[in-house]
Parts: sequence; C-alpha cells; structure tokens
Amino acid sequence: MGRTVPTFTQVIQAEMETWSKFRRGLRKEDQEALDELFRAARMQLASSAYAARPIPFESIAMSMLIMQQRMIRELQRRLAPNGSEMVVEKPGEIPADYIELDEKAA
Repeated sequence: MGRTVPTFTQVIQAEMETWSKFRRGLRKEDQEALDELFRAARMQLASSAYAARPIPFESIAMSMLIMQQRMIRELQRRLAPNGSEMVVEKPGEIPADYIELDEKAA
C-alpha cells in the first residue's frame, strides 16, 4: 500500500517547482541565492514534518528565516572582536544606532 501523505522532502520539491518560472526570471546570482534558501529549508526537514502546518510554505519560510538568523549571528560574532557597534548581544535587543521609522512619516 502506498503513502497517502507526501514526505516533506517531496513537499519542498513540489514548492520549488512552483517557483521555477520566478527563478528563471532572476539573475544568475539571485537564482543561486534562491537555491540556497531552499537548501536551508531542506536542512530543517524533521522540524517541518513534525510541525505539520496546514500551509507547508510556512514551515519552509520559517526554516529559511532560521538559517538567515544563524548566518547573521555568526557574522555578528565574527565582527564583535573588531569593535563593531552593530553587534546585538541579547536576542531581541535593538542596536543603539538603529533608527526606527515613524509610521506617519512613511
């Protein structure tokens, strides 16, 4: 008897296929960036399958964001010894030189 529910690997592959025309319209370096994002989603297969979200792209996007956050933290860690002021020591802390836009002015 076959599977009735696709694996999350199959879900990601299907999602990638739905974005194929969008990908073709991108510059080469942006195509590579999009491919990296989908690779990041594949790295979180277990958590995405476990979450079993009704809209699978939510898990895919969250996986992409997690990888981006990890990369940001690593870059901050690398810059910290050099005296960078943009380093955020605590999660959720806003850097001192961050400028918040006034919604009325936007």
